[in-house]
Amino acid sequence: MRQSSRVLFAIAFGLLIRGGFAQRAYTWEQVRTRFEMVNPTLRAGQLNIDESKAEEITAYLRPNPDFTFILDQINPFTTQPRVNGNGNVYNPFEYALPSWSSTYLHERRHKRELRLESARKGTIIAQLQQNDLERNLLFNLRNAFVQTLQAKAVVELSHQNLDYYDKVLGISREQFKAGDISQLDLDRLELQRVQYETDLQNAEVNLRTAKITLLALLDDRTAVDQFDVTGPFDFSDQLKPLDELHLTALQTRPDLRAQAEAVDKARTDHSLAVANGSTDPTFGVDFAKNPPIPVYMGISVNIPLRIFDRNQGEKLRTQIDIEHQERLRQANEAQVFSDVDSAYVTLKSTTTLLQAYKTKYLQQALRVRDTVTYSYQHGGSSLLEFLNAQNDYRTVELNYRNLIGSWLTAASQLNFAVGREVM
Repeated sequence: MRQSSRVLFAIAFGLLIRGGFAQRAYTWEQVRTRFEMVNPTLRAGQLNIDESKAEEITAYLRPNPDFTFILDQINPFTTQPRVNGNGNVYNPFEYALPSWSSTYLHERRHKRELRLESARKGTIIAQLQQNDLERNLLFNLRNAFVQTLQAKAVVELSHQNLDYYDKVLGISREQFKAGDISQLDLDRLELQRVQYETDLQNAEVNLRTAKITLLALLDDRTAVDQFDVTGPFDFSDQLKPLDELHLTALQTRPDLRAQAEAVDKARTDHSLAVANGSTDPTFGVDFAKNPPIPVYMGISVNIPLRIFDRNQGEKLRTQIDIEHQERLRQANEAQVFSDVDSAYVTLKSTTTLLQAYKTKYLQQALRVRDTVTYSYQHGGSSLLEFLNAQNDYRTVELNYRNLIGSWLTAASQLNFAVGREVM
């Protein structure tokens, strides 16, 4: 009874350990969510937005009023007789005149509102720049994800090719024992196996390298053997019209939208520069006493004389900056069209090749391999024809999987060019 309990405990512990260290496969959505949560570059960019929002508070602050207290006509050498006649009393404040005044600068021409508007547009630009940063980083992440899927597909193909060839070798060894083939032919067949072993080893190294790259982007310290990704490794021949992609890119690309906001901000900054060239009056009020008047009040208005316009340079600079930002927006728009066109042509070309492989070349390569294999095993084909057929099939299958990886990369490039996922 005690021995059986130990056995059950060992089995349960083994299953627990195996489950705890089992390989977990992440989908693209899970990888993307984790990346957005932990990537330090994205988190640092978010702090830039918070800083810009703090600048909005500073931009809308009102000027503080000034308060002044004056105690005038203090005589430190004044003495007066005591009331009871015994000596003098030191009283330097006998004739002192206290006064209180307060002034406030009134900003004209909506300076505060324009400063706030400029700061808010700066925040919008910061948010759009953060979106563009995320777009660039997600493009790199998606490429690493696709490379991992492609490496997994090549590993699977390498296993299939090696298993198939091992079966052929098993049949060939039986033929050798029966005297149907020579020792030389068997040796050449066995030497050919090293190519399939090499393919498998290279594919496994590429898979580990792709996983390491993906883990580095995720800032994840998980062991490579315990990390995996999953997702469809296939292509689609459904492409959206190019004009529709152009329109979507113009409406979506965060860098283009940020440049359009920069043009608006330049116009606001120019309006602020014009407003800053206007004079701001300072209003004041004061209270004091001047015997025999016990207390009196006065008001004042201080208006700087605008004999010289000391803001001409800033007005001119902001006026030029409007045209500068507009030119940058036009250049950015042209770059958007170029990016979409280039990615679309690459994707369409890859799709055409994949359709030809899927509908024709894969079936032909499989049919030729199986036919020549059967013919060789029954003495109808030479060893060279058999090896060529095997190599052709391996090359076609490998090209097909690499083309799917190229298609997924091109689709990622198109999503990057448009600004959101359209494939």
